[in-house]
Amino acid sequence: MGELSSKTPDQTLDVLGRVCPYPLVLTKKTLEKMGSGQVLKVLCDAPASAEDSLPKYAEKQGFKFESVKNEAQGSWDIYIQKT
Repeated sequence: MGELSSKTPDQTLDVLGRVCPYPLVLTKKTLEKMGSGQVLKVLCDAPASAEDSLPKYAEKQGFKFESVKNEAQGSWDIYIQKT
């Protein structure tokens, strides 16, 4: 387990079944309302969002990012810590 995935998230956002750009848009809106240091867990099954747009957004913002792929479900648990 990584550093972020071992923490209890402050909030969980379920974007399962949503395709780009919705996971990114909803993640941005949720993070805007969160405080510095809080961790958001995003449940996502859109490969383009999980492997491209969300990591790029987090990096651009300077947020900590960790992705855990659930092979069996074909989804990701994405952890983003707002700075």
